[in-house]
Amino acid sequence: MIPAQFDYLRPATLEEACQALAADDEAKVLAGGQSLLPLLRLRLAYPTTLVDIGRLPGLTGVHDRGDHVFIGALATHDEVLRSPVVRAGCPLVALAAATVADPAVRHRGTFGGSLAHADPAGDLPAVVLALDGVLVARSAEGEREIAAADFFADYLETTLEAGEILVGVKIPKLAGEWGFHYEKFRRTVQAWAIVGVAVAVRRSNGSIQEARIGLSNMGTTPLRARAAESALQGVELGEAVRQACEEASADTAPPADLHAQPDYRRHLARVLTHRAVRTAAGTP
Repeated sequence: MIPAQFDYLRPATLEEACQALAADDEAKVLAGGQSLLPLLRLRLAYPTTLVDIGRLPGLTGVHDRGDHVFIGALATHDEVLRSPVVRAGCPLVALAAATVADPAVRHRGTFGGSLAHADPAGDLPAVVLALDGVLVARSAEGEREIAAADFFADYLETTLEAGEILVGVKIPKLAGEWGFHYEKFRRTVQAWAIVGVAVAVRRSNGSIQEARIGLSNMGTTPLRARAAESALQGVELGEAVRQACEEASADTAPPADLHAQPDYRRHLARVLTHRAVRTAAGTP
């Protein structure tokens, strides 16, 4: 299908891009295009203007900032998963990025684009949520930081304001003995997750001291499995872990579609959380 007519802008600076977005409520940002372009072809999105930020300077790269890793919004998934800085400072991000779609998409799709698109079935939103990431937005008025817990508003909606562009993400480095795993169930290797689970576990003396769990495709936004996180605190590695992971589907509202019904997604969330926690904790 041919997209609806739109104007195309390629601003030379970030300031020009912010001004273009502020001037047109129906404008959309084009970065890697791996999420937006299919919607345009299907006429599920019909912006009046595309603001192409793909060549703007200063939005790429991965940087070690001491207590956190800063990932530029235009860093590709492939760049992120291969980055020694990411693998050392926030390995859960690298694990999830490696599962995004296929190599072609990973070489074009951007880290910031995946977050700004805000599809609850996406891999990276749940990871950034689990790690308490902070998203950095820029507008003509200046810079604003948004906690991941406050960023995802609804299905394909964020709390970015008119004229704001996501420029990067801060991922805090976790201190202590942490293990990480990303578990995902999908129809084919390129498909969206039917359910995805991002887990970080802090271990000590044979028990779990802290757990962070992000869920993909279990609601209209990515979710934290708070009940399971609480149930896992202080639990010794073993059968008690499985019992605690039964709480993973609590307070979720998974969708019904051609691929899975809500009850099946809840079952998957519990099973995948158990697998991910065991792997992150280093238990067979």
